[in-house]
Amino acid sequence: MFETGAVYLHGYDKEGNKLFWFKVKLHVKDAKTVVDKKRYVAFWLERYAKREPGMPLTVVFDMTDSGLSNIDMDFVKYIINCFKVYYPKFLSKMILYEMPWIMSAAWRIVKTWLGPEAISKLKFVGKNEVQEYIDAEHLPTHMGGTDTFKYSYPPLPDDDFQTPMCENGPIVSEDETESKEDAESESKDTLDSSQNEEQIKKSKKVSFLEESLKLDECDKVDSTSRTKTAKKPVTVFKGPLLHISPAEELNFGSKDCERKSLIVLNNVTKNLVAFKVRTTAPEKYRVKPSNSSFEPGTSLDIVVSLHGGFEASPQDRFLVMAAEMDQSTGAGTPDLSQFWKEVPKTKVMEHRLRCHVTQSSKPMSLLLDENPLHSNIKNNQEDLHSKIIRLLASNKRCEEQIDECLWFQKMLMGLVSLLMAITCSALYLLYTDRSRL
Repeated sequence: MFETGAVYLHGYDKEGNKLFWFKVKLHVKDAKTVVDKKRYVAFWLERYAKREPGMPLTVVFDMTDSGLSNIDMDFVKYIINCFKVYYPKFLSKMILYEMPWIMSAAWRIVKTWLGPEAISKLKFVGKNEVQEYIDAEHLPTHMGGTDTFKYSYPPLPDDDFQTPMCENGPIVSEDETESKEDAESESKDTLDSSQNEEQIKKSKKVSFLEESLKLDECDKVDSTSRTKTAKKPVTVFKGPLLHISPAEELNFGSKDCERKSLIVLNNVTKNLVAFKVRTTAPEKYRVKPSNSSFEPGTSLDIVVSLHGGFEASPQDRFLVMAAEMDQSTGAGTPDLSQFWKEVPKTKVMEHRLRCHVTQSSKPMSLLLDENPLHSNIKNNQEDLHSKIIRLLASNKRCEEQIDECLWFQKMLMGLVSLLMAITCSALYLLYTDRSRL
């Protein structure tokens, strides 16, 4: 589904709403893949809902070079129901570009599925009208725009894994160092214009230095205690550069001793190995160290701990990246930021770890059963669940009956047309015989 590029998010309309593109000519009706297509649309909607909560979308159906073979009414109905049922406030407008006249009958059916408010959001446009809603810089060239974006697989950058928190705060990624230095130089120029602002800046620097020195002292004192509180992992992943323990999962729990987990790295090469640890939830976790290098034949313990007030989730993941450093590169103090910029991606080893949340000794279900209020709620939920199951079953039976009726109707139409053909041919034969006589 990703390789086809039939659905993707890119660009903005004039109101600042994200554009959700549907390339209709790339869609072919196929009962075998309809479920996958629906999941594919749901993925994009869920991804946008999590990244931009509450922000509306503008759906663009690009019908350039499309025809009857690209019409799938069931798929269109699913898209409309997604916005009606699951994302009722997400749809800003629905733009239909260059709709062929042969599809007009199909869209009359679509209008019956929409309410009056949704119908007002439908915009049928051509090449001359589309720029009323979308600027040329966000339109492709075949629509008269200047956007040279071309869909390619994979469409998503690897931005799910972000830089985690170290003990002294967030770590600045290597790609952002240059821009941050420029921003700092600009801020210095502006601060030089006022003596009062310079004094504020100096006081802030002093406080930041004092805090960092205090944290460094705490790190030296607590470095041994951190590794002692975290449990040693048992399983091992054997990679070409590093052996990583645990192999698949980092375990976290609700107890204080379970809020830390340990990653053990073993350098199995003959050179220095640089590593980075990234996570999908950098606001939750502290990683110490998260970006460093270590000698061949040695091991290194990385402590991953939860911030106060946060809980681990099975959706959280960690990415361990490693690359071998040449002896010439490793001479003296290696510049890791420059190294990660220059190292080819083919030489970077990556290993992903999942988060496993251990349950408490007493299951939550037992705790809820002890409370009569929760037991009543549970019974009501079970009754509601059984009602929903019965409703779904009856709905399925109705769909089967409708399918049978449609099939029977088609058979009758076929028989009627056959009888009509036989009758016409018989009348024609009678007429020809009489004319001969």
